[in-house]
Amino acid sequence: MSVLIKNSAVIQMKLPVSLELKRYAIFLDFDGTLVDLAARPDLVEVTGETRETLAALHDKSDGAIAIITGRDIATVDAFLAPLKLPVAGVHGLTRRDVNGRFHEPRFDPAPLAALKAELAPLIASEAGLLLEEKQGALVLHYRQRPDLEDVCTAAMEQAILSHPSITTRIGKMVIEAVGYPTDKGRAIESFMGEEPFQSRIPVFAGDDVTDEDGFAVVNRLGGLSVKVGSGETAASFRIENRDALLAWFNQILKNSG
Repeated sequence: MSVLIKNSAVIQMKLPVSLELKRYAIFLDFDGTLVDLAARPDLVEVTGETRETLAALHDKSDGAIAIITGRDIATVDAFLAPLKLPVAGVHGLTRRDVNGRFHEPRFDPAPLAALKAELAPLIASEAGLLLEEKQGALVLHYRQRPDLEDVCTAAMEQAILSHPSITTRIGKMVIEAVGYPTDKGRAIESFMGEEPFQSRIPVFAGDDVTDEDGFAVVNRLGGLSVKVGSGETAASFRIENRDALLAWFNQILKNSG
């Protein structure tokens, strides 16, 4: 049983178990949606079943499936290999379309380099903190030190005061500093303007606060927005966890013949 949350009212309803996949465009977050969260971002695991399901969805939808993630595109490719899908990385900052073309803005990397230097003393002084470098972004992970949430938040807020071009996003035990304004909703809109996604009904599944921009776009376009796990959301549907999401897609594939 899935849960629809709308205007703070909770209504019990089921996700559809039959979709004509050639009419839908499928967009999926990565961490917390296709893989369970881990203590470190490099420790997540993509199961063989997950790869098989993604490959089947790609086949049945005629290629209208893309990953919308905060990860770098190359990192997603490494986890999903040998499968290679269209990907929007770093929350849409970089994007590889269905034809393999890369789309990315030009921006000044100097503010992020300065931010890294300013955060270095905190990382060095506190065990368990991790500063991950990505193209166009820095991510401060404190999953191994949840007691330092307030310290990390304050340090990031103070550091970016000198860098007005940098924006931040708060996720599950992470604070991300991004050097160019973008979000997952814009990434989905970009894909929806291209074949084979164009003129289809969008489906987007994600688990984190950063996925809410994607849910808003999909809702506006009359699609299916699916929140994976707990937490307040604008998504139309909720599903319990990664395993339940995978089971839902496998049921759809079974019913599609």
